[in-house]
Amino acid sequence: MRWIGNKPVRVVMRWQMIVTLAMVLVLGLIWGFHGAASALLGGVVSIVSAAAFGAIVSGSRGSTAGGVLITAIKAEAVKIVVIVTLLWLVLALYKDVVAVGFIGTFALTVLIFGMALFVTDDAKATRIKQFE
Repeated sequence: MRWIGNKPVRVVMRWQMIVTLAMVLVLGLIWGFHGAASALLGGVVSIVSAAAFGAIVSGSRGSTAGGVLITAIKAEAVKIVVIVTLLWLVLALYKDVVAVGFIGTFALTVLIFGMALFVTDDAKATRIKQFE
């Protein structure tokens, strides 16, 4: 994940992976193979969309507030398109999907992505404090 230069996104993606693996284990015990596979797919949808978001944000060096806002909107739009596409593909192609496990894991990992706001990028914070 080094190609994602945004530390908060990398940290949150790591937590998404941990939660996905935990859900795979739990749902595998409850619903067997299809429960585990559904949980894995639900987590992967969110992780792939977070990676797309992170790649766009990392590739931008917005120097103005407007530039940063445009990058954020583009990244969020790509993330939504990726999510909708992958959700549709899984639900259309995987006939034995355990919907509760799939949607539940997906929703949980999407909520975790929102925690990126609480992760600080220490290098950027240090540079900002130097200018104060």
